[in-house]
Amino acid sequence: MSAPAPSPLAIVDAELLPRQEEVLTEAALAFVAELHRRFTPRRDELLARRAERRAEIARTSTLDFLPETAAIRADDSWKVGPAPEALNDRRVEITGPTDRKMTINALNSGARVWLADFEDASAPTWENVVLGQLNLIDAYTRNIDFTDPKSGKSYALKANEELATVVMRPRGWHLNERHLVDADGTPVPGALVDFGLYFFHNAKRLLGLGKGPYFYLPKTESHLEARLWNEVFVFAQEYVGIPQGTVRATVLIETITAAYEMEEILYELRDHASGLNAGRWDYLFSIVKNFRDGGAKFVLPDRNAVTMTAPFMRAYTELLVRTCHKRGAHAIGGMAAFIPSRRDAEVNKVAFEKVRADKDREANDGFDGSWVAHPDLVPIAMESFDKVLGEKPHQKDRLREDVDVKAADLIAIDSLDAKPTYAGLVNAVQVGIRYIEAWLRGLGAVAIFNLMEDAATAEISRSQIWQWINAGVVLDNGEQVTAELARKVAAEELANVRAEIGDEAFAAGNWQQAHDLLLKVSLDEDYADFLTLPAYEQLKG
Repeated sequence: MSAPAPSPLAIVDAELLPRQEEVLTEAALAFVAELHRRFTPRRDELLARRAERRAEIARTSTLDFLPETAAIRADDSWKVGPAPEALNDRRVEITGPTDRKMTINALNSGARVWLADFEDASAPTWENVVLGQLNLIDAYTRNIDFTDPKSGKSYALKANEELATVVMRPRGWHLNERHLVDADGTPVPGALVDFGLYFFHNAKRLLGLGKGPYFYLPKTESHLEARLWNEVFVFAQEYVGIPQGTVRATVLIETITAAYEMEEILYELRDHASGLNAGRWDYLFSIVKNFRDGGAKFVLPDRNAVTMTAPFMRAYTELLVRTCHKRGAHAIGGMAAFIPSRRDAEVNKVAFEKVRADKDREANDGFDGSWVAHPDLVPIAMESFDKVLGEKPHQKDRLREDVDVKAADLIAIDSLDAKPTYAGLVNAVQVGIRYIEAWLRGLGAVAIFNLMEDAATAEISRSQIWQWINAGVVLDNGEQVTAELARKVAAEELANVRAEIGDEAFAAGNWQQAHDLLLKVSLDEDYADFLTLPAYEQLKG
């Protein structure tokens, strides 16, 4: 690798962090600057294309498989590259942010894969962005331990062969990193910052450990966005001098538009693709976002009433398994978000049975692995997949040729019997306020009512409030959802929080700010594309 020119990027309005010079080296920043120079203009074009497509959906209230890519779908000859050994068995994957304690616990969890998250489970403070990278470097060099200041408990890594394989998730294409700007003052896309720093520091090191630079790609909306990622990978591998195809990417099919382009997404990434994942909450958020003005037939009931057995969700997951296995890719199932209670064994018993049933269904449907949010759920998910897989690393030989999903099946929202309820509105407000308050404190993964919530759950909460108001939904108690009702429920929740935690803790938090932001993105006539965009403007650090 030739010596890079000095980086034209500047770090602005950022606190000086301990050991940041180990991450923000001149050479690493020069690499990120080159990614920015080459790929941000195309990123900007693709974001504009998203808006055009959304306008088309508003006009037609429908989606279809792309006629211009029919030949790719019809060509049975192509497959994705064979999985590297470290990514061949993915039967259980744990997700979580890259703080020091989580890094150790996730790697030690017994899961085959850890999704190390710089996206929905991480609020993008400068500290989280930079020190999260440092924690991963320290993990690979075995320079990491942690002592909990409250309990005094110490955490250290197990032997290398017992550790989960890391698949890192950068931020989505729509988010910028305000603390890293070019000579014109233009911020670098967060996706390129997260990917660039991680790849530059760890690609060769990971190869030495028998693994590689593996990524989850979030919020993808089209095969053209996957093509851009593929171009980034090709350039990056050439830049540091490692073989093409070393990078492997699993794409989250968590937008409704991407569900119509699964094969094309795998095709664009085929030398670098390792699978697709069914990301439930963001998928529902995307349906609401895209069909929010489509009338009553697109109104979703309470989020917890939309299970993976709903007909349109079955169509989505079965098409995903069929598509992946047809092309030799892994199909990874959705999240078990339950957080076990240390006080209530009965709550755990009921929840564990639900998790077991969910994972049994995924394994029997042909998925090759699935997600959990907590180490205590790893053995439950492992048992479900062990029963089906046995000694096999995956079940790609199950081609699911019985699956025949039509375009209309993916958006048959009105096939659900469930309807919006007052309790559902209250829950959406509660989760929205409590999550945003924690996010503004720099926490992206938050346990709320025994569930691990991240930005996707806050997005579906505020989107449902917006949709129900604008569709004039009448709830089970006879009340119509209005802005006034949403404000009333939000005021009650704020009062409940104050009573629950006390005046002092309430004043020390961001509760009023979170309340105001939730109402803004839920009530504004001009629907914000992502809650995290206005929230980032209010995030300190």
